[in-house]
Amino acid sequence: MPTAATRLARKRLRLILLGALAVLCAVFALAYPRLERAFQIDIGDRDRATLELATQVLRGGLARTEALPALLAERPLLSALLRDPDNSGLLPFVNEQLRQSALSLGVSDIYLMDPTGLTIAASSYRTERSFVGRNFAYRPYFTEALAGGLGRFHALGTTSNERGYFFAAPVLDGTEIAGVVAVKITLDAFETTWAESGATIIVQDMSNVIFLSDRADWHFRTLGPVPEIGLEAIALTRQYPIAALRPLPARRDALAGSPYEIVTIEDDAGRETLIMQTGLIAAAGLRLSILSPAYPAQVQALNVLTIAGLVVLFVILGAAVIWQRRIRLVERLEAQRDEQARLEARVLDRTRDLDAANAQLRQEIEDRVRAEAQLRKTQAELVQAGKLAALGQMSAALSHEFNQPLAAVKAYAENAATFLDRDRATEARENIVLISAMADRMASISKHLRNFARRPQDKTGPVPMRPVIQDAIDLMRPRLEAAGARLVYAPPEVEIWVTGGRVRLQQVIVNLIGNALDAMDTAEQPEITLSLTVAGTRCLLQVSDAGPGLSDDALAQAFDPFFTTKPPGQGLGLGLSISYNIVRDFNGRLRAANRAQGGAVFTVELDLTDPPADIAAQ
Repeated sequence: MPTAATRLARKRLRLILLGALAVLCAVFALAYPRLERAFQIDIGDRDRATLELATQVLRGGLARTEALPALLAERPLLSALLRDPDNSGLLPFVNEQLRQSALSLGVSDIYLMDPTGLTIAASSYRTERSFVGRNFAYRPYFTEALAGGLGRFHALGTTSNERGYFFAAPVLDGTEIAGVVAVKITLDAFETTWAESGATIIVQDMSNVIFLSDRADWHFRTLGPVPEIGLEAIALTRQYPIAALRPLPARRDALAGSPYEIVTIEDDAGRETLIMQTGLIAAAGLRLSILSPAYPAQVQALNVLTIAGLVVLFVILGAAVIWQRRIRLVERLEAQRDEQARLEARVLDRTRDLDAANAQLRQEIEDRVRAEAQLRKTQAELVQAGKLAALGQMSAALSHEFNQPLAAVKAYAENAATFLDRDRATEARENIVLISAMADRMASISKHLRNFARRPQDKTGPVPMRPVIQDAIDLMRPRLEAAGARLVYAPPEVEIWVTGGRVRLQQVIVNLIGNALDAMDTAEQPEITLSLTVAGTRCLLQVSDAGPGLSDDALAQAFDPFFTTKPPGQGLGLGLSISYNIVRDFNGRLRAANRAQGGAVFTVELDLTDPPADIAAQ
């Protein structure tokens, strides 16, 4: 029979267990919202790279098309047709030329309008929904181009009924604007790509209208109030069908402790909670947002609380078992052996639970490793996007660099033909030699562009610094000449070999030279100095400019992602961050400082290494 003391001890044990369970439930109720918010922030952080990549891809797609209207407007046939629109011999030729251009450039439509907005030629002249004969004077891109600027506009096509982005440029006849040429691109391919991301990606304009989305039922819905002036502009320019502008049934709340928002959508299909973050494409007047499902955060929070609860219950049960054992030892010393056996069985059960928990923890570690590998892959894609953006910035200077030898080739060819007609073979041969030299020059420029645009490999090894620096200088030379900048660089007599990747090191140098040019955009005589030296077991590459230098805040944040001192719309602040991570991957360092004589200096430190065995033998 149990004694009064054992009965009291058991009663106290029950009260303690009930109290511990009550406290545990209260703690879990308080901890769940905080854990859920932490996992929601983690989801937002993981999807930030996806948002940045989607923003870069869309911005790059628009940037590649932006220069096309101005190039097309330089064709003499367009101004000739505008002078004589009734020319039945010229019109079919221009129509077909525009159609061939649209096919080769991969754009939706190219069309030519007179000063009244009437389309007189178009690449779609063969289709049922041809633009020919339609007047687009109400579109902003037409009025902007007719005023002498670059016209841009996004809208639902009133003729094709397709969403697209329009660029337009004036066609000059001498010094007068004779008409406007416009290029339209469709953006459906971006939505198809976004549908594979696992999250919802939308693009809104400044009137809060959703223009692009991988959810077709969200097209032209609004995520926020549409200003009255915006509605008037939409109706005036026929940008969207007014009847389709219906608000999404969404509630937006800030996610505390983060730059993200919680968007709750309730409609006939049910309730959906999403984590939203937004990027800006300033030049196009668009905002790109990614909305990630918040459900995984709830599941993760419940899993963590469940595991923690099991651990706490295991501790409480263990303590209860020990106490119970003591009570039974006092009550029945003769049953000590049986009680010990039962206790060992319970410990064995708890050990199996711990083994299962350890297996789950190992699985989570493997998932984390895979996530980090995916992050590195995304970083590599961002590096590639940064290089393509740099090529876009240099496009104007490269065009000039190609046009000069092309003009020279044409002149030498004409001279050679004239000399051959006059039986002056020697002079003709000299002109042919000059044509070959011009071809070699254009081939060299093309080689540098192709090498720079190539996707870099992840492996590292011995890399010679002199050809890497020379390739970067040759790649940037058109931009240097366009800016009137002087480059001071004396390569060392002996080759310096470092550990790294050739293409990625070339990108770092291109980024540093490009930043130096940006820092001196207002200088009368820009000057950039490159130096390559050896200090102990390290190679030091320094890029200096003669600009205003960096403030203390800029020095502290120079390598932070999205930090930039450039005006809005002229840089994302990713170049130095990408360069920093590339150099760090090579076990190197990238430092920024101000020079005593003025300007900024960026120093790249890399490990010295021996050349490959075959080169060392030579």
